Parts: sequence; structure tokens; C-alpha cells
Amino acid sequence: MIWRRSDSAHPAAVTHLLPHRTLALLLLTLSAVALPHAVRLPVWITAGFVACALWRYLVARRGLRLPHRGLLLLATVAATGGIYLEYGTLLGLDAGVAILSAMLGLKLLELRRRRDTNVAIYLGYFLIVTQLLYVQSLPMFGYMLLLVWAMTTLLISANRPGGGAAPLEHGRLAATMLLQAMPIMLVIFLLFPRLPGPLWSMPDTDQTATSGLSEEMEPGSISELSLSDAVAFRVEFEDAPPQPRERYWRGPVLPDYDGRQWRQPEESDPALPVMEPLAGEIRYTVTLEPHNRHWLIALDMPLQMDVSARVNSEYHVTSEQRISSRLRYTATSARNYRLGAELRDDTLARYRELPDDSHPRARELARDWQQQDDAPDAVIQAVLEHFAEQPFHYTLQPPLMPDDAVDEFLFDHQRGFCEHYAGAFTVLMRAAGIPARVVTGYQGGEINPSGGYMIVRQSDAHAWSEVFIEGEGWRRVDPTAWVAPERIELGLAEALEDTTGLSALSRREAGWTRTLQLRWDALNAAWDRWVLGYGPNLQQELLQRLGLAGWRDALLAMTGAIVLLLVLIALLLFWPRTGRTADPAVRAWNRFCGKLAARGLPRQPQEGPIDYARRVAEARPELAEEVQRIAQRYVASRYQAPDRDANHQAALERAVAAFRPRAKRQKA
Repeated sequence: MIWRRSDSAHPAAVTHLLPHRTLALLLLTLSAVALPHAVRLPVWITAGFVACALWRYLVARRGLRLPHRGLLLLATVAATGGIYLEYGTLLGLDAGVAILSAMLGLKLLELRRRRDTNVAIYLGYFLIVTQLLYVQSLPMFGYMLLLVWAMTTLLISANRPGGGAAPLEHGRLAATMLLQAMPIMLVIFLLFPRLPGPLWSMPDTDQTATSGLSEEMEPGSISELSLSDAVAFRVEFEDAPPQPRERYWRGPVLPDYDGRQWRQPEESDPALPVMEPLAGEIRYTVTLEPHNRHWLIALDMPLQMDVSARVNSEYHVTSEQRISSRLRYTATSARNYRLGAELRDDTLARYRELPDDSHPRARELARDWQQQDDAPDAVIQAVLEHFAEQPFHYTLQPPLMPDDAVDEFLFDHQRGFCEHYAGAFTVLMRAAGIPARVVTGYQGGEINPSGGYMIVRQSDAHAWSEVFIEGEGWRRVDPTAWVAPERIELGLAEALEDTTGLSALSRREAGWTRTLQLRWDALNAAWDRWVLGYGPNLQQELLQRLGLAGWRDALLAMTGAIVLLLVLIALLLFWPRTGRTADPAVRAWNRFCGKLAARGLPRQPQEGPIDYARRVAEARPELAEEVQRIAQRYVASRYQAPDRDANHQAALERAVAAFRPRAKRQKA
């Protein structure tokens, strides 16, 4: 690497700070580091970063001036003020990343010394770490690891005389250093005391849902969610998974109704219903994707969870904190149960409420059934048979029903999705005097053969009803199962006449692409569990398997393992090695000598480069000029002081690569 000591403002003072190729690689790498942040940073910060990078390249390429330090100071103040106006603070994750990105861009415009380049590279390392505070997926980790290697390569190049001439050599050295560091990193990752949650987690200030069920339901809300093939959660069962008709995953329960929208009550009844498991329990572990709400998911009906949670009077399980990061917990559910066999009259009255003057035709139909037979089982059966016998259609594209969604659905269109059927059924129950409520969650799930776990996607979102039967308690009733039984047994795609809008994953189409996607999901699931989900519980299990009694033993083991690894690395580095040299000039010269030896002109052990070149020239005059030039470049690279305007190592490597001596022709 060639550096100018003078800090002159003359354009020529910056043309040799870095070789153009190395500078271009530095700017491209830093731009690649900043690129993932562009989706969340203000546009003016991203545009300013690109402008600074281009300006710095033109400074070196065309001999332009670097901006005056006073101008950089004004730009720094302006950027800081703009970030404060944008975020309302200079603290926190988002504002901190914005400041770091802006300062890195401005730092590119003051690369006058080696120290400035080093600082820019170190800022790039910090920016890589901040990206992992937002996204910790396996592809992003691989991308960031590649950038760490590129940054380390540039760091080596920026601190070696003539370093810009051997990028491949410096890349190999950087890869070697990272490989040497990985065993130490692995030991620290496994044995260093873990905090609850991922080590890199940060408080999430975004209070909007990323994807998932809402705590309210109206026509169209679940059908829109069903178009997504994103993973909602994954489940590992200790024993055989439940049958498809048993895969009801309980989420938000919605008892309050305003004539169009079902929602959770603002205040829940403090008296919890009695939950009585009857027979059969199933134990499983859920890995729930973040949705930025409080609800937890469990197989209907949950008995226990090993996570801090609470249950309300609707038997809806929630967390005290928003689920803003991936959550893993073990739960136990009852296959058969009795819930709330006895409820107070005022509680039951609440589950019979309907808005005044709402759904007149539905009310009249329910009264007719009630007059025929007022037994709850008879009314329930009448409604379900009505859905099965009348020309109702299960569809993701129901018509708009702006006036009275229930009456228009039941009597005019008869086309709807699960929320239409669950909502209309619950209204009919209440109109007949039977306490009822809507339950939302997921129904179904697909076993991934590559990982042996179940995937439940957003396309499995579902809604059903619960009705209260005196002496029995709450009973699950799913009217969708009477209209489209294929939805329960085979999945969403099999129940729809038109699957337009559904992804290939939701349609569960067979083929090599699906197999590849399932294997990729299994790899991601393993990454989520063993890396992102490696917390205190998993670490404690590992320590027990290793025979370590507590944190003190773990810290001692970690220290001993690191010392041992450092000793092994030192032995590998300093152990005498024959047949290979670390000097790139010597390696290039040895390749050159090998090419000549293959043509019958081996170098003698006592022969120096100039003498050897002279002997080859006498034996093969047609090679004289090329051989002598290579010998001179080797001598210059090995024994001369670095020249600011020449890079003998790069010239030597190019010449050796281009040298292809032909076999000497035999005289006839």
C-alpha cells in the first residue's frame, strides 16, 4: 500500500492514498454493508452515503480535491440535526444506526491517512453488527459473514506496503484468520453464561403486527391472512401428532360484537371457568414467530405452559409482553375436556347479546328453529344442516356486504370464508338464546419430513364458534366443517374451487421445488432453535451433558478451552514447515521455476535468480527477454524498498501467470 505523508489540499495529495482498485473495493464493500439498512433509513441518508462514496472515488480517479474540513463539520452538524428531527432523539437503535451510517459516509470524504481508512473499516464492522440486531435469519448471517471476510481482507490490504497488489493473497489470509477464530467463537457461544432471549436482541419499538391474527375479526380479515404462506409457528410433538380434525390451535377469543366486528372485551371477567381434562393429553413444543401482539397459541385445549402467561375468562392465553421476537415454549393440552360447566347468569347473558335492530332476517330464522325445538342441540343441528343443504360456497373471494354482513351472507350471496360462517353461526346461536362466542386461531398444519416437525402457516388461519350447553360447558362447533369438510381434513387448497392467490406452499403442490423448500425450512428451523434460540435452558442442558455443575465450572471450562485453542493455533503458526513459504514473491518465483523445469531447464540449488535467468536465456534465446524481465521483477519484489509508483509483486504475479514456455523443437 502506498501512502502520501503530506496532508496537502492539492489534488495530487489524495491520488495515492489507496490504489484505485483497493479504494473501489473498499467503497463497494462499505456500500454492501450499508445496503440492508436502506429499507429502514430515511432516503436522504442513503442518498447522502452514495453521494459521498461517488465523490471519494472521483477524488482519486480524476484528481479532484477532498472537501475542506469546515465543510465536513457543517455536514456532520446538519446530518445530526436531521436525524434528531427524523426520530425525535439521538438515542436508541434506529437513531443510532442512522448516525452510524451518516458518519461512515462522511468519513469517506476525509480518507487522508492510513488511520482514516482503518476508522472507516472499523465503522463498517459496527454497521454489520447493527444489521443483526434487526434480522438474524440464516441468509442474512451468511451475507454479513461474507462482508466480515471482505472487510478483513481490506483491513489487511490497507495496512501492508504494496497490499493492493495481492487481493487474493490477502483474501486467503483473512479467511484463515476467520477460520482460526471460529473455534474460539464457538466455545464462547456455548459456554458463556446466556441471558434470557437472544444475545443480540434489542427492545422492539415497532408496535405494529408483522403478521398474524388480530384481536378482532370482521368479514375479510382472515381471508386476507390466508393468502400468506409465511410460517406462523412450528410444533414438535413428543409423541404422534394429532389427526387433522384435532388440529385446532386456539388463539384470541372474541365475545364482544357490534353488528359487524367481533373483538375482545376491554375488561375480562376475573372469575376463571373451571377447566376439567377428561381423557388424553398431548405434549408439544411451539416455536412461535413474532407478531407484536400478546396472544399465545396452543392446541385446543391448553392445560400447562412453561412460559410466563395468563388466562382470561374466555380461556385465551396471553403473554405479559408483546411477542416481538421468536418465542419457544412447551405446552400440554387435553384432547377431551369440559370447560366452564357452570357459569353465572350475568355471564351467560353477555354471550347472548346482539346489537339492537341488527340482522332482522337472521333473527327471524333463528326464532323459527327455536319454535320448532328449543333444545340447544336441536337448534345447533338445524343451523349446521342449513349450511350443508343450502348452496353455500367456501371461497376466498366473497362479494362485498357493506350493509348487513350476516343477512346478506345468509340470504343473498351465500359465499364466504371461515369468518363469515363462524360469525353468522354465532349470531344465529345468540338470536336463538344460546350463549356463543367466536374463537380465532389456526386449523391444520403440515408435517415436514425433513425435520419431523409440523409447520403451521398464516394460510392455516381459521375461525370457529363455541356454544355453551348447560351441564356440559363450552363446546367447539365449526360450521366450516359442514360446508367444506375438505378444509379440515385436507387443507385450505382442497376446499376451494378457485385457488387463485394461494402460493404453491399453501397449495402443497408436490415436486422437487416443494421438497427443496421444506428442506430449507428445516435448516431455518434448526438455525432458529440451536443458534437464535440458544438460551439459558438449552445451555443448562448442555452443561449437564458435559458434566459441568454450574456457571463457575462452565467459565473455567471456557477459559481452559480458549487457552488450549490459542496454544494449538500458535503451534500451527510457528511450527517449522517445509516445501511451502508464506512469501507471495517466493511462491510466484517457484511457479516460474517449475514451468521451466517442466521444459528441461531446472534451477540448480546454488543458482541465484539473475544467474539462472542468464543460463535459460543462453539455452532458449526466444525466451530470454521474458525470463530476464521476470527475474528482475522477482529481485525487485524481494529485495528492493517499496516504490510509491510501482508494485513489483503484482507485476511479477501477472508475468508468471502469462509465462507459458513451449517445448524446444527437435532438429530433424
